[in-house]
Amino acid sequence: MNTTARYLPLLMLCMLLMACGADRALKQGDQLYATGDYFDAAAQYRKAYSQTSPKERTQRGQIALRQAECYRRINYTARAITAYRNALRYKQGDSATRMALGQQFLKVGQYKEAAKVMTEMLDSCPQNSMAQTLLASARKAPQWKKEGSRYKVKREDVFNSRRSDYSPVLAGAEHDRLYLTSTRNEATGDDISGITGTKNADIFMAQKDEQGRWLRPQVIDTELNSNADEGVCCLSPDGLTMYLTSCQSDERYPRFATIVTSRRSDATWNKPQPLPITRDTLSLYAHPAVSPDGQWLYFVSDMPGGMGGKDLWRVRLTEAGLGGVENLGIPVNTPGDEMFPTFRPNGDLYFSSDGHEGMGGLDIYIAHPTASGWTIVHPGYPLNSMGDDFGMTFEGNKNRGFFSSNRGDAHGWDHIYSFENPEIIQTVRGWVYEREGYELPQAVVYMVGNDGTNLRLSVMNNGSFTQTVRPGVDYVLMASCPGYLNHQTELHVVETDESQEHVLQFPLASITAPVLIDNIHYDFDRATLRPESMAALDSLVTLLNTNPHVAIELSAHCDYKGKGDYNKRLSQRRAEAVAHYLTAHGISADRLTAVGYGKEQPKTIKHRLAVCYPFLQENTVLTEDFIKTLTPEQQEICNQLNRRTEFRVTNTTYGMFDANGQLIRK
Repeated sequence: MNTTARYLPLLMLCMLLMACGADRALKQGDQLYATGDYFDAAAQYRKAYSQTSPKERTQRGQIALRQAECYRRINYTARAITAYRNALRYKQGDSATRMALGQQFLKVGQYKEAAKVMTEMLDSCPQNSMAQTLLASARKAPQWKKEGSRYKVKREDVFNSRRSDYSPVLAGAEHDRLYLTSTRNEATGDDISGITGTKNADIFMAQKDEQGRWLRPQVIDTELNSNADEGVCCLSPDGLTMYLTSCQSDERYPRFATIVTSRRSDATWNKPQPLPITRDTLSLYAHPAVSPDGQWLYFVSDMPGGMGGKDLWRVRLTEAGLGGVENLGIPVNTPGDEMFPTFRPNGDLYFSSDGHEGMGGLDIYIAHPTASGWTIVHPGYPLNSMGDDFGMTFEGNKNRGFFSSNRGDAHGWDHIYSFENPEIIQTVRGWVYEREGYELPQAVVYMVGNDGTNLRLSVMNNGSFTQTVRPGVDYVLMASCPGYLNHQTELHVVETDESQEHVLQFPLASITAPVLIDNIHYDFDRATLRPESMAALDSLVTLLNTNPHVAIELSAHCDYKGKGDYNKRLSQRRAEAVAHYLTAHGISADRLTAVGYGKEQPKTIKHRLAVCYPFLQENTVLTEDFIKTLTPEQQEICNQLNRRTEFRVTNTTYGMFDANGQLIRK
């Protein structure tokens, strides 16, 4: 027996074992692919490919194609290019395969190769709009990179780990907190994701120290995070509700992303609750973003009725629940993928897409709202790169903040970058609070401009809000809160050579408690109003005109010095003097009641006065007995506080009903 004949059975056995091993790996790969475990599936396909003979060209080509799809989905771009090329070399794949190969070439900056692939594809499919877009991208991207832009970009390693860190969200009135999504080793649980080969993502938070420097992110140690995938979050305008993406694992089914919500209570995020947007349980819902006015939730979905791939949608947020779902349509959505929506406070929508002309991968685009829809702008290089760029967050109204990108990372992992685009911005910053009391975070501010601006602004926990304004526009802003009178003010914005912030105060008057009228002064021992009182009284006229259905009692008060009868008569005349001023300026007399209380109702200290005068505690009543326990200087301060003019609301339905009690309709 010759040598070949002797070893032939062994060779046949080895080939049979290899074929069995390839079939087994291919089957396992298909099972993992079906459930979305692309990282693990790629490993099985790689084994099946290596154990399949090059002579089995069709089989090898089909395995290479499956490999390529896995590598594309987990951002192993170089491996994806090799696998797509192998599939095409073995005559497997179709126009979608060439399209995907062209996209991968764009992601590594091989624009000539991308243009070559797309040109060849358009020779056979000249009407393919996606191929036309990719070809235009390959031709324009080198010029965009050469031209650059005003954006300055820097990798911020204080936020980054050796895994993926992405989708930052700035929070806090001073923008001193940063939420981000990360697959770093500190994430909850011990399991390794079959999708990415890393741990499941969690939401982490970084804070600034007392010197304003960022500290390293820490995992949020509450029920917000679990062993499942959590991430890509946003906050409601008041900062009390977090919307986030959640992917629960199930070995039997693909993992569908859903949107859940968490409420913040005493600085702790509660366990997320499902937010069912539609009854469709077979589509993904991810990447939430709340509009600056708090009225819309924008999100990503591949549900039926879209433009192709993943689209941007929105649903109205109401007190009664979610409203109807809308697709943003053209020009925002394309046959490609539109993802990661976020808002700049001025109303501009930022999102990422691979379906618009770009530099490769996901590029960031700006959608400016107009009366007829959206205008799309590509902000250029270096904000965009040949990699995936997405997940913007802004430091208030400034055109600076953070975003995420996998540019230059061989593993395709994402990292946090800072950006800044210097520009002249004018903003209005306001505070809404109870007169003499606390901030009113439940208030809203309505802002109307003669340029067509019509906004409803929510306020932060500290009662503040910030909004961009335009030069040459006249604005009217009105703050409103249940249990308080509306407060209105006007703002005229002029052109400036540098950024400017206009600061406004909105002290709201309670409808259940007396309200001090600041800076009312009378001649000594008389009821004559002094000229410096006019500004405060004119503000009261404006307040009553802003709240036309309110009637008030005007009251004047004295300190404990002097005879009681005399003080009461003097305070009565002073209250009447204020009422006369108001009627002379157009306020109906039957809306006003003037009462002089003398020293009968000493002042009760509220929050803001307690802050101004540390020797006084909140809710202290400035009685004669209390005042006499103080130092002479403190006694004089208390006597000044007792000598005051106030008003309180007596009717909130003035002029709303006729003599028969029927509502008057205007």
